[in-house]
Amino acid sequence: MITTQTVTAWNDLADTALAGICPGAEDCLAVLQADDDELLAILHAAFRVRKQYFGRKVKLNMLINAKSGYCPEDCGYCSQSKTSSAPIDKYPLVDKDVLLAGANEAIERKAGTYCIVCSGRGPTTKQLDIIEDAVREIKATTSLKICACLGLLKDGQAERLQTAGVDRYNHNINTSSGHHDQITTTHSYQDRVNTVNKVKGAGISPCSGVIVGMGERDSDIVEMALALRDLDSDSIPVNFLNAIPGTPLEDQEPLTPNRCLKILAMFRFVCPTKEIRASGGRELNLGALQPLALYPANSIFVGDYLTTSGQDIEADHKLIHDMGFEIDAPVGRV
Repeated sequence: MITTQTVTAWNDLADTALAGICPGAEDCLAVLQADDDELLAILHAAFRVRKQYFGRKVKLNMLINAKSGYCPEDCGYCSQSKTSSAPIDKYPLVDKDVLLAGANEAIERKAGTYCIVCSGRGPTTKQLDIIEDAVREIKATTSLKICACLGLLKDGQAERLQTAGVDRYNHNINTSSGHHDQITTTHSYQDRVNTVNKVKGAGISPCSGVIVGMGERDSDIVEMALALRDLDSDSIPVNFLNAIPGTPLEDQEPLTPNRCLKILAMFRFVCPTKEIRASGGRELNLGALQPLALYPANSIFVGDYLTTSGQDIEADHKLIHDMGFEIDAPVGRV
């Protein structure tokens, strides 16, 4: 049963976050392990923090799978990895015209950020040439923000992307340092951290998030949130595993909607000023409770993901409107 004392405890946690104080690991665990009867009180407290920094605005992001499959990495969640037998489309990097068309589609969907995503360990010089050319034209003709997600970066590549006009670079830590080797062995957790730091060093806004539902413990999820706070990630996509048949993690059960909401709330308390995005797997794991994700999260993807389908654009727009929120600064052509 929810009590006045319980409501006060969660409001105290919100006050801590609003004061700029990071909650301790025990407080974070308490959010994840709270009784479901306390969920609405937790969401109310998380919304107090979200509203302070973002009001009722929702940032929209759209991604394009610009290069699909043929990846030499062994990430257990990914349908594009070398260990996956999932029947997906596989193709090399699309040409500039396709990237430009994707930018126009992002505008039609009222997205403020357009994410160019490529499978693989990291970009080649030729791939960077194509992407940079497209980014320059998009930045010259639209007011879109551009996020690139191209894998591990070598020295000098982040600087090239920054010069071309890339605003943000995504490279997720995905899981905790201790759980990383259970998910992938072809690169290290530190490799991922190093790329995030290279991006920051080049003056690009870092976007780094997680995938939950991969067999991690509650303590791992808390460690992820605290690690992203330490990395000072500006944008934090919280993905909920969509267990794709043909991948090593195909047998993982979906998370419950209530657990997803508690995870989002915990991330909001730990990273109060950052963009928290309810990302991949939102539709599957949250189900009918998707609208409640907007209380802790201030950002979503619209449209499809890399190899899985998203929700209809109209449904996402309606979800935002029906909850009394508004799309944050829809963009257009210059």
